[in-house]
Amino acid sequence: MGDPVSWFLIRPGWKVVAADGEEIGVVDEVAGDEDHDIFDGLAVATSVLGSPRYVPSEQVTTIEEGVVHVSLGSAEAEQLPAYLEPATNAEIEPGGGRIAAAARGVESRFVDPPEKHAHPVNIWRRLAFLLRRPFR
Repeated sequence: MGDPVSWFLIRPGWKVVAADGEEIGVVDEVAGDEDHDIFDGLAVATSVLGSPRYVPSEQVTTIEEGVVHVSLGSAEAEQLPAYLEPATNAEIEPGGGRIAAAARGVESRFVDPPEKHAHPVNIWRRLAFLLRRPFR
């Protein structure tokens, strides 16, 4: 067993291991607020293009370099809920006049529209996760 590390060091592609020692998947994303040191949980990929599963931070027992251990058994891990991406918000900066404000409004609808509610990860985002994850 390696030395424990902080949740700040968790990276996509790290193994996630159940309490019974079976690997249940790999980290796709870390959910939390680094500015306020709030660790919410993990999005864990259990298959290549399947929907990631959500592991709450309360279930994380030990974090080592490259491996995250959870208190769930492998059977319990199969019952985890799907990870929902958090809702986004738009920050509108003042200034620039009416033309700039109108351009920002049009851009926000097409480039990165704000989401009002948490939502499942779509297939395009799954492909982005897959390409971002290091192959081991």
